[in-house]
Amino acid sequence: MTFYHYCSYSLIFKSHTLEENFYHINDDLLVKQLLGEATPEEQEEVKQWLAADPSNTSYYNQLKQVWDNSLQLAARSTVDTDKAWDKFRNRIHEAETSRRRRIFAPWMRIAASILLILGLGLVGYQLFSPAQPVKELVVETKEVVLTDTLPDGSTVTLNKASSLSYPSRFKGKTRPVVLKGEAFFTITPDKKKPFIISINDVKVTVVGTSFNVKSHEGNTEVVVETGIVKVTKNNTTIELKANEKIMIPAKDSVVQKEEVSDQLYKYYRTREFVCDDTPLWKLVDVLNEAYNTHVVIGRNELRNLRLNTSFNNESLEQVLDVISLTFNIKITRSGDQIILQ
Repeated sequence: MTFYHYCSYSLIFKSHTLEENFYHINDDLLVKQLLGEATPEEQEEVKQWLAADPSNTSYYNQLKQVWDNSLQLAARSTVDTDKAWDKFRNRIHEAETSRRRRIFAPWMRIAASILLILGLGLVGYQLFSPAQPVKELVVETKEVVLTDTLPDGSTVTLNKASSLSYPSRFKGKTRPVVLKGEAFFTITPDKKKPFIISINDVKVTVVGTSFNVKSHEGNTEVVVETGIVKVTKNNTTIELKANEKIMIPAKDSVVQKEEVSDQLYKYYRTREFVCDDTPLWKLVDVLNEAYNTHVVIGRNELRNLRLNTSFNNESLEQVLDVISLTFNIKITRSGDQIILQ
C-alpha cells in the first residue's frame, strides 16, 4: 500500500469509527467495497445499508469522492512516496501523538486530513532528503541506433557514431544538452524552461516539438517535423516551422531555410528510404552513410536522375539492383568503391 493509500485509508477509518453507532457500518467494509475486494456477502450488506437511509448513500458518495481524489493525487506525484513516508513518519511521530484535531463534519474531516498529510509528506520529503548532486551524463553509440529518455521526459534517438551530453537533472531556467553527430528529438513542452541543443557553434532552441539535428564535416542541418525551432549562429536567429529545414555551413555564409523535399533523413529511425522525385546523388549520400560504404557516381549526367520509390529495410545489394534496372546503369567495383556508370 503506498503512502497516499495508507493515509487515505487510515484517516477515513479513524474519522468514521467515532460515529459507527450512527452509521451502523464499519468503514473498513466500505473501503473494501471501494477497492472491489468485498465478498458477495459483504457487497449485499453494503447494498442493504445504502438502501436503509438516504444519508447513508450521501455519506458513501462523499467517501468515494475523497478516495478517488487521493488516488489522483498519488498518480500525479513523482515522489518515491514509500521512502518519503518512512523518513517523515519518524520525524513527526511525537508531534502527531500530541496533536488534537477539531471535529468537523465527517467528509470535511476526511478531506482536510488527507490534504494535510499529503502536504506534510511532500514537504517532509523535500526537507529531510539530502539533495542529490547534478551529474553530467553521456549517452554514446558507435555501431547501432539508440533511443534514450532525458530527465524531463523528452526522448532522443541517436544515429550511429553520435553522442549526447546532458545533466542528470535540469536546473535553472533552461534545459541544455550537447550533441555530436545526429539525433532526433521529441521534446516535452515547457514554455518557461526552453530546451537548448549546442552543436558545433550553433544553438537550437525549442520549448516542445520534434525535429532532427545533424552535424557532418562541421556543417549543421536542422529538419523540423512539428512545432517551432529557433536556430542561432553568430547572434543571428532563424525560426523554422514544421516541414522546414536549414543547412548551416561550417564557414560563415548567408543561409536560408527551405521546405523539406524528401524523407531520407528519417532512415535511421524508420529503416526506410523514401524517394519522392529524389535525385540520385542524394540517395547515394544516404546509402553511404547508412551502410558505411563507398558508392560513387561515375558520370555527372547520372547525378540528377529522379527516383520515385521506397526501400523498406532492404540490403544495399537490393537497393543497387533497383537503381541499376530503373536507370539502366552498370554497377562495377574497384577496391572499396562501388561505381555507378
